[in-house]
Amino acid sequence: MPSLPLLLLLLWGMGSHGFPAASKTQEQDVEMVQKYLENYYNLKNDGDQIERQKKSSPVVEKLKQMQEFFGLKITGKPDAETLNVMKQPRCGVPDMAQFVLTDGNPRWEKTHLTYRIENYTPDLPQADVDSAIEKAFQLWSDVTPLKFTKVFEDQADIMISFVWGDHRDNSPFDGPGGNLAHAFQPGPGIGGDVHFDEDEGWTNNLRNYNLYRVAAHELGHSLGLSHSTDIGALMYPNYFFTGDVQLSQDDVNGIQAIYGPSSNPNKPIAPQTPQACDSKLTFDAITTIRGEVMFFKDKFYMRINPFYPEVELNFISVFWPHLPNTLEAAYEVANRDEIRFFKGSKYWAARGQNVLRGYPKDIYTSFGFPKTVKNIDAAVSEEDTGKTYFFVANKYWRYDEYKRSMDAGYPKIIAHDFPGIGHKVDAVFKKDGFFYFFQGTRQYKYDPKNRRILTLLKANSWFNC
Repeated sequence: MPSLPLLLLLLWGMGSHGFPAASKTQEQDVEMVQKYLENYYNLKNDGDQIERQKKSSPVVEKLKQMQEFFGLKITGKPDAETLNVMKQPRCGVPDMAQFVLTDGNPRWEKTHLTYRIENYTPDLPQADVDSAIEKAFQLWSDVTPLKFTKVFEDQADIMISFVWGDHRDNSPFDGPGGNLAHAFQPGPGIGGDVHFDEDEGWTNNLRNYNLYRVAAHELGHSLGLSHSTDIGALMYPNYFFTGDVQLSQDDVNGIQAIYGPSSNPNKPIAPQTPQACDSKLTFDAITTIRGEVMFFKDKFYMRINPFYPEVELNFISVFWPHLPNTLEAAYEVANRDEIRFFKGSKYWAARGQNVLRGYPKDIYTSFGFPKTVKNIDAAVSEEDTGKTYFFVANKYWRYDEYKRSMDAGYPKIIAHDFPGIGHKVDAVFKKDGFFYFFQGTRQYKYDPKNRRILTLLKANSWFNC
C-alpha cells in the first residue's frame, strides 16, 4: 500500500494502466500539494500508509474540501485548475468552511485596542509602513465600534512585525511567494498579533505584494474572522490586488456579526460580489471571446464554457492586468482575433490575454465619434458584414471595420431600427446569428434579419440557474 506522497502520484495517473512516470515537475507538485493540504486543510501525515483504491482516503477528502472552498470542480484529484489555485500567493492562516468566525468564536471584549509596530521592513520608508497599517485598521473601524491606537513601547493588544522563516510561533514562513503573512485570533499573549514574511517584496503599489492589502486581510484574523469563500471578499485567502482595497459586504457582515455596526452615520458602501443566480443581476458589458461568452460586472468577469457547467468568476485584472474595472462596453473583431474594451472616451484592444501595445486610445480619433459622445453603452460586431454597432443613450452608430470609418447617415434612433428594444442598451453580443440585448435584469433575443424580438429572457439565463 502506498504512502501519502505515492498516493498523490497515483491520483495523477488515474484512468491510465499501471504506474505513471513521475517527472520532476510532478514530484514538485506532489510535495506542494501535500504541504498545502497539511498547512491549510489539516491533513495528517504521520507516516501511516493508505489503501490504494480507497476513494475516501485522507488526501482525496482534503482535496475535495479544498476544491469546494475555492468553488472548483470537486474531483478529489490534483487537476490543473486545483494546482493553479494552490500555487497562488496567499495568507498563512488555514481555511475554514464558512466566512464566519474563527474556530471557537474568539473576540476582543473591549472596543478600544492598541497596536505596536515592532520593526520595519527595509522595502518601504517607515512612513509608508505606518500609513498602510493605519489605513488597514481604519477599514475595520469604519464599520464597527472598534477604535485602534498606536503605541510605541511595551506590549500592545496587536503586535505587528516583519520576520523570516522559522520565527518560533509554530508557523514558519516559506521564503518568497506562497505564504505571505499570518495573524492570530483575539486573545492574550500572541493573540491578535500579525507577522509579515520579510522574504517578500513589500510595496505601496501594484508590484509584488501590497502591504496595505495584506495588512487589511490579516487584521480581519486579528479581530476574529476566518477565511471567506467569496472571491470578492478581503478575507478570501488568496492574494489579489486590483488597485483598491475595500471591505466587501461579506466582510462587513462577518465583522458586524462579532462587534455590531458602527455608530458613524457616514457608513462606507460595501460592494457585493456578483452571484450568477441572483435574479437582480445586471451587466456592464458582454462580449464573445474565441467562442466563449464573457460577462463583465464591476471588477469581475463571469465566463461560460460549453464544456464546463460551472460559471467562472474572477477579477478582470487576473485575465487582463492592464484593463480598468467597471468596463462600459466590449466587442470582438473575430477576423482579427481582437477584443476591444471601452470605458469613458478611452478604449483598449487585446488578443487573448495580452493587451496590445499603444493603448488606451481615444474613441474620437480611432472611430470618428463627435466630442459630444462621452462614453459607449454597448457594442457588437457582425463578422460576416464587418459592421460594428455602437449604442450611445437612445442612438446608435455603425462603423465599418474594413474601411475603418463610420458609415454615413449615423447616428440613428435605436427604437426605430431595432423595434421593441427600447431607448437604451446596457450590453449586447452576437451568437449564432442572433443579437442578445441586455437592459437591467432583462435580455432580448433579437433576429437582426427579420428585425424582431424572438424571446424575452432573464439577464442571467446563460448561467443554468
